[in-house]
Amino acid sequence: MWWKVLAIVLMVLVFIVALAILYATNRWQSDTRRLQSRLDAGREPLNPKSYDPRELEGLPVSVQRYFRTVLKEGQPLITAVSVEHTGTFNMSETGEQWKPFSSIQHVITRRPGFIWNARVRMVPGITVYVHDAYVAGEGVLTAKLFGLVSLVNLRDTPEVAQGELMRFFAEAAWYPTALLPSQGVQWEAVDDTSARAIMRDGKITLTMLFRFNENGTIESVRTEARGRIVAGAVIPTPWEGRWSNYELREGMLIPLEGEVAWILSDGPKPYWRGRITKLNYEFAKRSN
Repeated sequence: MWWKVLAIVLMVLVFIVALAILYATNRWQSDTRRLQSRLDAGREPLNPKSYDPRELEGLPVSVQRYFRTVLKEGQPLITAVSVEHTGTFNMSETGEQWKPFSSIQHVITRRPGFIWNARVRMVPGITVYVHDAYVAGEGVLTAKLFGLVSLVNLRDTPEVAQGELMRFFAEAAWYPTALLPSQGVQWEAVDDTSARAIMRDGKITLTMLFRFNENGTIESVRTEARGRIVAGAVIPTPWEGRWSNYELREGMLIPLEGEVAWILSDGPKPYWRGRITKLNYEFAKRSN
């Protein structure tokens, strides 16, 4: 008889857990929709609508070469893109604890913003949901176990907003028309293979170092101070993203693989390695 009672208890527990996971998933999806609505509400029109090589006049030679390598004359400017990734994420602040993730990222180029909606599988059956976003000038970093139990919740501070805009800027190799001078980016020469890029949004002004490889494409993007979470505090730390495996997508050369690392005193500490599995672009349209 006891085994029947035990079976009923187990069935009830499984039912309760299933309901809790369903509730958490629905709440997470609702939070994602709210972020997406705010992102879409911040869209601004793009001008010009297409790429004209004449706007490259006066830019550093390495930057001119980059745009001529990845874009063709008349390329419509990107207004939005959806990016799907798979890869691994290092969940440890000090060691190596790489876990598989999958994600979908929605980006708009004007006003700059994005939402990275990820699932990190800690062990089979245990998943951490992550929102990393820059929306209407606000930075958001939220991580929840099963989408319900809060692990990290950072938002609405200048440091978080700046860090998330840095991510948008560094990942612009996926939406390269956003780096054009006509879109507000200023370029300054450093040497034959690198240049500083300056971007502004609201009260935030960023300067990042872009390095170009022998093929003319972006090899890395670096800043000397991006907010890193250490024991719950945000510490400015050198940071670098590296891009590779360029392929043609919608007439543009786009890197499909990347690695992101903190640059510490004892060397780089990578924490994100990913590969793009799907890209879906929206482009500016000329009015009739």
